[in-house]
Amino acid sequence: MEPNLLLPLTMAILMIIAAAATVTADYIRPPPRKTLHFPWDPKPSSLPQQVHISLAGDKHLRISWITGDKSSPSVVEYGTSPGSYSSRAKGESTSYKYLLYSSGKIHHTVIGPLEHGTIYFYRCGGQGPEFQLKTPPSQLPVTFAVAGDMGQTGWTKSTLDHIDQCKYDVHMLPGDLAYADYFQRRWDTFGELVQPLASGRPWMVTEGNHEEENIPLFKDGFQSYNARWKMPFEESGSSSNLYYSFEVAGVHVIMLGSFADYDEYSDQYSWLKADLSKVDRDRTPWLLVLFHVPWYNTNYAHQGEGDRMMAAMEPLLYAAGVDIMLAGHVHAYERSKRVYSGKSDPCGAVHITIGDGGNKEGLAQKYKSPSPEWSIFREASFGHGELKMINSTHAFWSWHRNDDDEPVRSDQVWITSLVSSGCVAEKSHELRKILMAP
Repeated sequence: MEPNLLLPLTMAILMIIAAAATVTADYIRPPPRKTLHFPWDPKPSSLPQQVHISLAGDKHLRISWITGDKSSPSVVEYGTSPGSYSSRAKGESTSYKYLLYSSGKIHHTVIGPLEHGTIYFYRCGGQGPEFQLKTPPSQLPVTFAVAGDMGQTGWTKSTLDHIDQCKYDVHMLPGDLAYADYFQRRWDTFGELVQPLASGRPWMVTEGNHEEENIPLFKDGFQSYNARWKMPFEESGSSSNLYYSFEVAGVHVIMLGSFADYDEYSDQYSWLKADLSKVDRDRTPWLLVLFHVPWYNTNYAHQGEGDRMMAAMEPLLYAAGVDIMLAGHVHAYERSKRVYSGKSDPCGAVHITIGDGGNKEGLAQKYKSPSPEWSIFREASFGHGELKMINSTHAFWSWHRNDDDEPVRSDQVWITSLVSSGCVAEKSHELRKILMAP
């Protein structure tokens, strides 16, 4: 290079570096926020509380709620006009005891068939307030809101407020909901906290470590979670509420259990093979997977905890052509390139860690340096993600940091489907070979 060109080029590079450093320095992380306080607010025992909805098979939704009155019926009345209920469905109920705590009556009622993309009005238990929901669309486009490790802090409230501004169809939560951690009243306050959103759009969740609440030799794990947050495991052929699948518009979503057995001899692995064998990529060109403990993680927090599950399941999911995998657990955000077996692969999955919904334990702020080549963006801030599946070939992912009390879009990327790139067809023989193995 000519000497007279070297100096201007060097100066330009230094100016770019200085500008980038200035932008980073301008951002000052706000202090942690306290756990929300929920004052005792006695309500009529028959009043439906903690109302939330979830998908329950084709054109059906499950309405879940709790009453203090054990005689309250598990009935939902619903229709497309306010105050006018043309349909009625009766469901089931359960309850549980945990040490000195006794839950209310937990109701689960499936309603449908419902029209896609339609607003319905409904009432639980034959009385109480009227709720309003909107069913997801029948075909693309469809939008998912994503946030894991929610908890019940001021940051959680900020995250929920920002999600409420998003025009989403389904909320997906990859584990760690209430952070009850054995204190069962926190399950109740979490249900109250999320009801304004969870009663209006389906919330699809999978379990995290904070849901386990196991007491060895005395209390099995996940009792509270399974009783309160029933997902469509039976509808998807699973024997456990800890893993299941569902379809919405042109997307097949698999919710795996990081805390259920997952080796190749496990029930979960067998179910996963059976579920993948039914996936029609012509009808559902997008394939997503959610679980709690991330497989690709450059944060020092929870480093390597997903390795064994990845070793067992990644080859199968790679052969199936999974487009995106979303996880929680690490209280920070990270997005990868398409990756497989520890390195970039154009036919691998995009891995996103989004365990930054607002939990009380705070942020995981220490990352490994230098970052591996497959890690594209990482930041220890609270926030939520929005995944817009535009059509069969393109999706738009954005992550919205909420540390500024505004949903600042800090990361975004267009993602091309593996179906359109030819990877799914290329690996179809490999997938059939794995699925047919005993």
